[in-house]
Amino acid sequence: MFLLAVVIHGRQMEWTARLDFLWQIQANEEKREMDALQHSNKRILFNLLPAHVATHFLDNQFRSNMNTLSQDLYHQSYTRVGVVFASITNYHEFYMELDGNNQGVECLRLLNEIIADFDELLGEERFKAIDKIKTVGSTYMAAVGLMPDLRILDEDETTAGFYLSTLVEFVFAMREKLLNINENSYNNFMLRVGINIGPVVAGVIGARKPQYDIWGNTVNVASRMDSTGLPNHTQVTEEVYQVLKNFPYEFQCRGKVKVKGKGDMTTYFLTDRKQPGTVRVDDLPGMRSSANTGGGNMYGGVATPLTLLHQIQQGSAPEMNGRSKPQRPSCSRDEGGGNGGGGSTSSLSHHGGFSSGMHPSLLLRNTSRLPPLRENSC
Repeated sequence: MFLLAVVIHGRQMEWTARLDFLWQIQANEEKREMDALQHSNKRILFNLLPAHVATHFLDNQFRSNMNTLSQDLYHQSYTRVGVVFASITNYHEFYMELDGNNQGVECLRLLNEIIADFDELLGEERFKAIDKIKTVGSTYMAAVGLMPDLRILDEDETTAGFYLSTLVEFVFAMREKLLNINENSYNNFMLRVGINIGPVVAGVIGARKPQYDIWGNTVNVASRMDSTGLPNHTQVTEEVYQVLKNFPYEFQCRGKVKVKGKGDMTTYFLTDRKQPGTVRVDDLPGMRSSANTGGGNMYGGVATPLTLLHQIQQGSAPEMNGRSKPQRPSCSRDEGGGNGGGGSTSSLSHHGGFSSGMHPSLLLRNTSRLPPLRENSC
């Protein structure tokens, strides 16, 4: 009997040890799955919200109770934030719901590719201070100076200039991305940009699908700088000009512009870099002393539309690639014609190729309607 009891007890111990081993394996697998799910949830949260805002909610243990989100409203006031609106002005002409493009799905696919390329730029180290706010249709909104450790200090023009330069370089990079897409897809998308700087209020609203956004007069004016601007141009306010006028950028005074809700405002076009297109944002503060040297521009050495137009008017357009002066962009209609006074359009259609040998950025919808060129004074 004693030996039988020992054998039975041994078998029970072995059985218990086997079960414990299996339960441990199962627990480890469940833990790995839970960690993967938690990592996935964090990744979704960090895609919905800026990193510093998502960290705020995680640190306060609001992971599972979204009702707490509506009770504990996140908000933050900023005295100076740079805001940019960038719109693809002629995308609505490109978008068509036809059987050939799967009822517009292919048009949306191209827009998604453009927006995704813009988003990829924000992953670069030089643009780490910029937060994407949202996209509305074909308009891209971003801001700089929102991160706690990368804020624009009050009354510090050096800090403000550095971060605004980062935002301007981001706009140049967006233009280069759009230029590459135009060359590969045989389109003529044009980017219209507006920039402003000033106080904003940031916050997260919504218990379901929470959205981070910024509000304030600064945001409204930045949006107006975009909507009242011109294709392939960057329009900025007087405040932005005052911050960046000592940095290596060229400005052109547009004059008084009627802005909804604000009346007449003095605005500027930011046309070029004063240094070659390979300038790094980190080197900008050290280049102030040589801000008036160099001949590069925002297109990496290719003449911008305003620069080319100025050269044509002066009769001194430079040689390009060993050729003589470039001719004025040809139009699909006669110079005297137009859409009922709406002006002529470029021969480069949104679905066709380039009819001339010119750079896509030089093809303007109607160069005759550009504001008169003048010096940097209003």
